[in-house]
Amino acid sequence: MSGTFKVAAIQMVSEPEVAANMARADALIAQAAAQGAELVGLPEYFCILGRRDSDKVKVREADGEGPIQRFLSEAAARHRVWLIGGTIPLACPDPDKVWNSCLVFDDQGRRVARYDKIHLFGFDNGAERYQENRSIEAGSQPVAFESPFGRIGLSICYDIRFPELYRAYAPVDLIFAPSSFTATTGKAHWSTLLRARAIENLCYVIAPAQGGLHANGRETHGHSMVIDPWGVVLAGQDVGEGVIMAEIDPEAIKNCRSMLPALEHRVL
Repeated sequence: MSGTFKVAAIQMVSEPEVAANMARADALIAQAAAQGAELVGLPEYFCILGRRDSDKVKVREADGEGPIQRFLSEAAARHRVWLIGGTIPLACPDPDKVWNSCLVFDDQGRRVARYDKIHLFGFDNGAERYQENRSIEAGSQPVAFESPFGRIGLSICYDIRFPELYRAYAPVDLIFAPSSFTATTGKAHWSTLLRARAIENLCYVIAPAQGGLHANGRETHGHSMVIDPWGVVLAGQDVGEGVIMAEIDPEAIKNCRSMLPALEHRVL
């Protein structure tokens, strides 16, 4: 990895209709590419936020085939970008569940990585209740891969509460965390958790998010961010659809790790 490059995080307010979401994603990827992005990230479930949890099970795809996967591959190739495809529902052995999977495609449209969300969100404050394990099968394998942009570690939404996942990747240059944080937990914890992951790993964190009110009545927090290895937020957007851009400088990673060699000081 040498020289600076531009990264884009796409924020969406996805709907229950897959085709409409893919059309909006394509337009936003095109916007990012036109602004010089070489690496683009979509949010969690960019392709569907249904009225019911079971809606994503109905549109699940077999690994390696299906319209959503074709869209990601073709969009990456057409726009000449490396694409972190947010997440999509892939078929798992349980017919009532899916794997929540992040797929990565290079600028030729070839798939280079897949990560299945390991940590499944559970929350109940009396007014809101979420139990992802009812419709999602947990993944089991951390996934990092080498790219022209350095070593990239993958994670999804609730994963950011578990620093041990990211320690499995260390040292890593970029962390992607496509998300659909709830407005309630996002207001309390989103920024703090993302900045902590950047600071403790001395790397960039790119977090494309869902941000707004959805057809099912759920409100997502938004606040997509790109954060540098010192914990500085380089770019962000509050709510609503959009594209945020930032320049990634590999020298900033080297400088931070030279100044504060925390990764070398680990004893566990």
